[in-house]
Amino acid sequence: MAVPESYGTTYQAAEDRYENLEYRRTGNSGLDLPAFSLGLWQKFGTDYPADVQRDIVLHAFDLGITHFDNANRYGPPHRAAEKFFGTVLRKDLAHHRDELILSTKAGNPLGPSPYLKGGSRKSLLSSLDHSLRDLGTDYVDIFYSHRPDPSTPLEETVGALVSAVQSGKALYVGVSNYPAETAHQAAELLRAAGVPLLVHQPRYSIFDRRPETGGLIKLAAEDGFGLVVYSPLAQGLLTNKYLDGTIPAGARALNSTFLSADDIDDTYRERAGALDEIARERGQSLAQLALQWVLRQPQVTSALIGASSTWQLDHNVRALEFPPLTDEELALIDRHGIHGTGVRV
Repeated sequence: MAVPESYGTTYQAAEDRYENLEYRRTGNSGLDLPAFSLGLWQKFGTDYPADVQRDIVLHAFDLGITHFDNANRYGPPHRAAEKFFGTVLRKDLAHHRDELILSTKAGNPLGPSPYLKGGSRKSLLSSLDHSLRDLGTDYVDIFYSHRPDPSTPLEETVGALVSAVQSGKALYVGVSNYPAETAHQAAELLRAAGVPLLVHQPRYSIFDRRPETGGLIKLAAEDGFGLVVYSPLAQGLLTNKYLDGTIPAGARALNSTFLSADDIDDTYRERAGALDEIARERGQSLAQLALQWVLRQPQVTSALIGASSTWQLDHNVRALEFPPLTDEELALIDRHGIHGTGVRV
């Protein structure tokens, strides 16, 4: 859905936008990111109302969320989210470009062409050029290799990331969904080229502990990169959406390739219900507890959140207002937040 041409005539950024949200240093770099970043992975394609999408983006900026995370695949269709954000950038946020951290990714399949997937130099750099055109900007702040490509030498993938920085088309580089060993190899190659690995983007939640068990959190501290974690709410499983045993209309469990109704079983509801009780005793929601839990890790620079409304955005950001989790509460969360619950790992 096209953004209406009337956009850009009324928006004025909130003057107090930097007064409330926490900012965190990204690894050993000099870059600060907001504790929450807005991800355009879902609900920013042509199948959602553009005026609602615009309201969410601008409200996020008013809250102090300066980091907007995109990828060439995001839609539907592919590239739709970048085209949408490019329109909002041009019409509403152009004067604030220097305040924004824009990230994009390449490497996940876009189509049958061998040049629309993988970690080759051709695929990554061509996609970056396309993303810059769609976003309407000369550079992105962070350019990611979206996933490891075993069929391409890691040196070639890393070389493309280095070229993106050397050409001025990206300020920093990152990797996403890389296992710890491959991420370390990439970090070593990047360091040798004088372009340090800024950030890694893994999936991480109470129900998905792989960054802990796979050594990625430990590696982030050793190699000096930050973590921007996605799916901290486990595709909605760590909210109150499914606790009553029903699946509401429009829920991801009905229309997502990453979650199905079969994942909403009695075991899930028992564990999520226990976690919800911990949250209630703290005076917060299950979603706020889950967000606070991932942000407890010093190596987690930012948690990526999506939103279908400005209310939901406000609610999630308020997770930062609650007291730190105690050792006793963390032990209870570990008892009920069992890895793999409802999540396809």
